[in-house]
Amino acid sequence: MSERIYANYWLETGDDPRRAAEAIAGEQSSGTFLALPNETPALKARSGARVERLEVLEQVGQPSLPGGMASSVYTRCKLELSWPIENLGPSLPNLMATIAGNLFELRQVSGLRLLDLTLPPSFAAAYPGPAFGVAGTRRLAGVAQGPLIGTIIKPSVGLNPEETAEQVRQLVEGGIDFIKDDELQADGPHCPFDQRVRAVMHVVNDAAQRHGRKVMVAFNLTGDLDQMRRRHDLVQSLGGTCVMASLNAIGLVGLMELRRHASLPIHAHRCGWGALSRSPALGWDFAPWQQIWRLAGADHLHVNGLRNKFSESDESVIAAARAVQKPLFAHAPMQAMPVFSSGQTGLQAPGTYAALGNADLIHAAGGGIFGHPGGIAAGVSAFRQAWDAAMAGTPLTEQARTHPELRAALEFW
Repeated sequence: MSERIYANYWLETGDDPRRAAEAIAGEQSSGTFLALPNETPALKARSGARVERLEVLEQVGQPSLPGGMASSVYTRCKLELSWPIENLGPSLPNLMATIAGNLFELRQVSGLRLLDLTLPPSFAAAYPGPAFGVAGTRRLAGVAQGPLIGTIIKPSVGLNPEETAEQVRQLVEGGIDFIKDDELQADGPHCPFDQRVRAVMHVVNDAAQRHGRKVMVAFNLTGDLDQMRRRHDLVQSLGGTCVMASLNAIGLVGLMELRRHASLPIHAHRCGWGALSRSPALGWDFAPWQQIWRLAGADHLHVNGLRNKFSESDESVIAAARAVQKPLFAHAPMQAMPVFSSGQTGLQAPGTYAALGNADLIHAAGGGIFGHPGGIAAGVSAFRQAWDAAMAGTPLTEQARTHPELRAALEFW
């Protein structure tokens, strides 16, 4: 039996739901707006998308999105479509065009959101997925258990290479596990990539010689393909252990080519995600979206954080993290590491651990570390002490009685 691709959607339509579903299936496979002689029953049976399931949920009086067909009633449904793998082959760029292409623009559609995706094993054969994932990241960072305690260089932009390196020095000496560039800091004239990497790695390598453990720094190499390859090679040549790219900026092919070239973990930032997800009536859930980027080679994926500064709910954040950790295929898990960030402190550690059930993650705090009244080292210690308490099931207030850094942090967190 031929392999098939399955995608689940939330659909709102002013048309008859079955007719709208068939229109979407036709648009995304063999059909068009007119019946054509060459679209024979045999061709449709071979190449047409199938409506596998259509479940009516409710009806409303107003459309969620403008520009659709006028109607007095709009029906909301759960829709499952499937496609034969022969339509596109195991190709991620063409998968994107198939499951998330013109269907969003159809007049029959007044709301459409991709909820889930099931891919056949041929995709696992075609794409290697993360090269490092959890185990490789832990090995390179020297963190055998617990989360990687991390932070982001702030201010986002404005520091020169020497100022950046000084921040890194304080963090490294303070016991941090992971540091990343901000997504806005790549190769600007005030802080050129090459100079920044050389200055930072001088600090990191010096500390590694003294302490016996090398802090992982994710340098933002986002750029065109040649730039990213060259920047990766510079980081590697200087002893670096991670690179970072902004997924929506470099695109699928950009990440696929970076993965093909790279011999370092790829820290994947999802900046721009809100444009794809924030409307409940349009776009993507994170679960199907992250599958594609994991297959393309992302080792770490941002999932926001509990009680974050953005608009995402805690339930959505945890669902995203679970999706990143969920095996993609039974024979090829391709698990990646979720990255929690955005307004984080040690206060979120107990809830994060309880909800996720493990500590295979990077937890990055900015102000939660830098703002500690005892300085950066105390901020790192307090954050780690909060996680130690969370994993032991100890209330933070109890842990704070014997840990002065945490006790001081609870007063400003």
